[in-house]
Amino acid sequence: MRVLFLIPGGLRAQLQALPAAARVAEALNAQVQVACAPTAAAAWSLLPAVEKLIPFDFDANPSLADWANLLGNVREPDFQACINLASGRQVDLMLSMSHIPNRVAAGGFSATSTVSPAAGWPAQALAAYLRPLGLELDAEAFRLALPKAALSQAASELPAGSGPALLLAASGASGDWPAAQWQALPALVRAKLPDVRIVEGRRQGKLLERAAQLASCDVVLSSDPITSELALLAGMPLVALGAQPTELPIRQGVQAVGEAGALQTLSDAAVLQALGLG
Repeated sequence: MRVLFLIPGGLRAQLQALPAAARVAEALNAQVQVACAPTAAAAWSLLPAVEKLIPFDFDANPSLADWANLLGNVREPDFQACINLASGRQVDLMLSMSHIPNRVAAGGFSATSTVSPAAGWPAQALAAYLRPLGLELDAEAFRLALPKAALSQAASELPAGSGPALLLAASGASGDWPAAQWQALPALVRAKLPDVRIVEGRRQGKLLERAAQLASCDVVLSSDPITSELALLAGMPLVALGAQPTELPIRQGVQAVGEAGALQTLSDAAVLQALGLG
């Protein structure tokens, strides 16, 4: 069986779709292909079940030639189902000209099954799209399968010592927790936990290396959305600064602290309390 996923959006949107694609691949013994923006395709390198990536940026005002090329990619293989998160007349026209018998979407005239995604953690919200295929989704059960070599390399780069490793990942974006407080935090943490190892999270480089680094630590403190998504997929304890609680799974060790747009007022004490060091 072969299943097509059409996933608009950037890297974060692709990461949030990994559990659903993995569930389809495993439960249906399916070969999965994904159409997404080339700039966000790195997310799918973390899921070996993906057979092929089709470069297509749904959000970049694709031309008629782009749609025709996508249709060629869609019609050539024998897809039995399509999970479509895109919307608009163009994608409906393209899918209606495909030979895919089961097309699942939130709306549009090309859909053979129309679904209503639930609110909450976006990865779990995709459960609605899998039900027409006869599948249930427990996104919380998904874990990234990271190569041992990558994990070993990441572990070898951690600071020396036997204490717990705390990874700090500032977004660096406007409205982030102030840089001065990020810089002061390690000393505050060490005052409570002298043997802690502080690790600066990667914000550049290969996504696999970033995932392996945080998976080698014990706790992640992050205001960076990509780091936070990777931590969730790796099953890591996470304190997400500025995240909405509904953006996170209900899991012990995962919590949101501070309000987006108001992190300038978030105190050091509140962050330490969230880390269990209050």
